[in-house]
Amino acid sequence: MKLYNSLSHKEEEFVPNEPGKVSMYTCGPTVYHFAHIGNLRSYIMEDVLEKYLRYVGYDVKRVMNITDVGHLTSDGDTGDDKMLKGAKREHKTVMEIAEFYTNAFFEDCRKLNIKTPDVVEPATHCIDEFIRVISSLIGKGYAYEAGGNIYFDTSKLSKYYVFGELSEEDLEVGVREGVEADGNKKNKADFVLWFTKSKFDDQELKWESPWGLGYPGWHIECSCISMKHLGEKLDLHCGGIDNQFPHHTNEIAQSEAFLGHKWCNYWFHVHHLNTLSGKMSKSKGEFLTVSLLEEKGFAPVVYRFFCLQSHYRKSLVFSWENLENAKQAYDKLVARIAALIPEAKGEADKEAFERIRADFTAAMDDDINTSNAVTAVYNVFKADTDAATKLALLDDYDRVLSLDLTESAKKLIAQQQNTDIPAEVAELVAQRKEARAAKDFALADELRDRIAELGYVIRETRQGTEITKK
Repeated sequence: MKLYNSLSHKEEEFVPNEPGKVSMYTCGPTVYHFAHIGNLRSYIMEDVLEKYLRYVGYDVKRVMNITDVGHLTSDGDTGDDKMLKGAKREHKTVMEIAEFYTNAFFEDCRKLNIKTPDVVEPATHCIDEFIRVISSLIGKGYAYEAGGNIYFDTSKLSKYYVFGELSEEDLEVGVREGVEADGNKKNKADFVLWFTKSKFDDQELKWESPWGLGYPGWHIECSCISMKHLGEKLDLHCGGIDNQFPHHTNEIAQSEAFLGHKWCNYWFHVHHLNTLSGKMSKSKGEFLTVSLLEEKGFAPVVYRFFCLQSHYRKSLVFSWENLENAKQAYDKLVARIAALIPEAKGEADKEAFERIRADFTAAMDDDINTSNAVTAVYNVFKADTDAATKLALLDDYDRVLSLDLTESAKKLIAQQQNTDIPAEVAELVAQRKEARAAKDFALADELRDRIAELGYVIRETRQGTEITKK
């Protein structure tokens, strides 16, 4: 299996530190708002990677942090505190905001068939670890105190910009959006490990430390949470491409300074989901969430399918038209499987199964090429084998792709068997769909009850509205 390693800028054979086992770390969400579908593209692709590693036999332990403190709105050390911003927006405490949006994030993941990592650790649970590592960095001469804050000294490193060189111009104040002057820093690239003095006098979450009452910087949490649960050597670190600098760059700097050796071997970065007007953001334009997709009539699994049709290292352009095209393709695919199911008799042909499956594994072994893996799904229908083997192959591929293919096909068959729905019921179903889209849930409930009085049960599923006779 080959993976593109962002650290070496080339595809490499994936070889974990310990044979048969993979330690995998994922940068989790900052839980101050709903995740937009651009954020979720990264988690979908990381989920596919994890499931494929398990599919080929690796024992995977995956860890994710939850950033519930200390993340500023620029990815450096400037801007507004995201958690504080969310608390002010909704007139709640920071921890109330964190709990609500953590639950919302994992509900979105459930709808998108994203497996919950083995370990999920909020940053606020690891303050002692942060203080221990920062104290060690000070002791080793890699960190210093200035203006009440603790900074990492990037000048102590032989190479800081490990993912690629940045020019001095890139770091000039005012050139890069969101960068403000910090007179406490010895070097422009230095970053905060611990704040005791900041512009946030009303910062809600603070802890005692050797340097005074304060709170951790964003970057330190991922290093410490990873080392706490996965040890001193990490196989695979994942995140969105926008995390590469400065976040992942800073993680490497502080982790390797603390450990005294190389920390992580492979870096997996998922590229942006863009709209037709540019990079997706929570602060501009329509806030695209899973809930909005559902309101527009798109099952979350259709968005997953849309993402898998492209390679994770290519920017993907989202539009409602593109998503509609993905929906039509998904529905046709499910219909073909539904037609296959009645023909599937007996056991799969093992020899044919392995021969045809090589098409899928070749795609996935080639840097998780989900675009070619989806092509392999379509190739199953053209394969020279029986229906039982074809269905077994589709189920097998879906262990990784998680597109609910057979489940959706079975539901379609059930719906087709209930096509004798009276016109009166069909009209009420259509009215209920409009009411749900308009968020008139009281009317939607009333229409559901009227449908029930006529002898039919209506249920919302990932694949859409399901109508069955009582």
